[in-house]
Amino acid sequence: MREHMLRWDKLLNQVRRKELHGAKESIGTGIGRTESERDYDRILFAAPTRRLADKTQVFPMEENDSVRTRLTHSFEVSNLARGIGVRLSFEYADKVFGADHEKLQVKRNVPSILAAVGLAHDLGNPPFGHQGELAMQQWFASLDSKEFISADFLSFDGNAQTFRLLTQLQLLNDKFGLNLTVGTLAALLKYPSIYGSNKMGGFKKHGIFSSESEIIKEVWAETGLSEGVRHPLAYIMEACDDIAYSIIDAEDTVKKGYASFYDLMDYLEGFSDTNETMDDVIKASRKKNKEFKNENLSSRELNDISMQMFRVKAVSEMVSAATNVFVENIDNIMSGNIAPGFELIKNSSCAELCKATKSFDLIHGFQHKDVLRLELQGSNYIKSMMSMLWDAVSKGNQENYPFERYVYGSISENYRRIYMASDKSAYAKCQLVCDALSGMTESYLIKKHDEFKSLKNAI
Repeated sequence: MREHMLRWDKLLNQVRRKELHGAKESIGTGIGRTESERDYDRILFAAPTRRLADKTQVFPMEENDSVRTRLTHSFEVSNLARGIGVRLSFEYADKVFGADHEKLQVKRNVPSILAAVGLAHDLGNPPFGHQGELAMQQWFASLDSKEFISADFLSFDGNAQTFRLLTQLQLLNDKFGLNLTVGTLAALLKYPSIYGSNKMGGFKKHGIFSSESEIIKEVWAETGLSEGVRHPLAYIMEACDDIAYSIIDAEDTVKKGYASFYDLMDYLEGFSDTNETMDDVIKASRKKNKEFKNENLSSRELNDISMQMFRVKAVSEMVSAATNVFVENIDNIMSGNIAPGFELIKNSSCAELCKATKSFDLIHGFQHKDVLRLELQGSNYIKSMMSMLWDAVSKGNQENYPFERYVYGSISENYRRIYMASDKSAYAKCQLVCDALSGMTESYLIKKHDEFKSLKNAI
């Protein structure tokens, strides 16, 4: 148990980092908006958010517009998280937030913080999703002199890049990034520990690069948190990501034609014999499917609409289950008397449903030969581009290396400015390569890679 209880007045702290350093916002709050609501708006209008439209959720370089991208996934996570926030703020305000919930404006601030972190949670992901992260890790591990390569890069993670992006890289007009409130920044952290630290709180990996260590320490101090301790709302964001990752990705797997509604139902039925929630979802979904069979639909239409009905039922069950587990465990979360690595969905009545659907997604979606082929191509593009970026960062300021100067000049001016203001150490060089690569969309990566290769071959 921690030495002190978490407090919602600190956790929902709406001060911004710029204010902590004695500066004022150059643009005032819009009439009627809380600071948390402004956070959501800032994230929504940021360029990295738009770039998610050309980043993979499950299926790389997908031409079917109805199949989800990382952007539509993020909108859905944001929507689910906001919905849970609304329910907590209206139905469980006293139980969860205490007697001061009206003063804290939880009915506005909690849903808006959850919507903001849901929208932002994947902003730092590189092209080609988790396979992109793996490709970056493998590239760093392949360097001949990797003794100078920090664990930040050997275990590169998009969550840590998201925090860096929002606090340093996405400039308004200063060094504070989007200058989000400390409450939102704290709630964003799925893994609240700095690379190299042993204070991981039972979570499976680190979530803050060493370069942002002073920033996160400032955020923790202002919100009453500490390393290894999650913001309570981060549990909800994680649960909503799990819901979208399991249920909604299954819908896309069927939409792609890699499996059918009946394949999913059969798989779920064979996964567990004694799970009441899963049985209810299967029964309701099959009932709807039977009703739609009488509507003279094509097999594709029947598949699609049956999956939609499955998604509605399954998501509803999982959202309710996650909400209930959060409410039941709020005292333990606030006091620190919670199991290390605790997750809402894994401790809910929907744990088996989530596990089974993720397994289905893996077998029929992620491991499909078309997906594996595109991921391999993406991995090769990433590694090749990182080699060119590395040479560019190392030699780009030298006149007798025109190709490297050209590649260096293609990196975001803002990213280069941050690098030039650094100590230009090996760490800073690695970071600039990661900043440049993770900020690329998939089509931009392929386009620039092919352009660079053709120029290099012409020299």
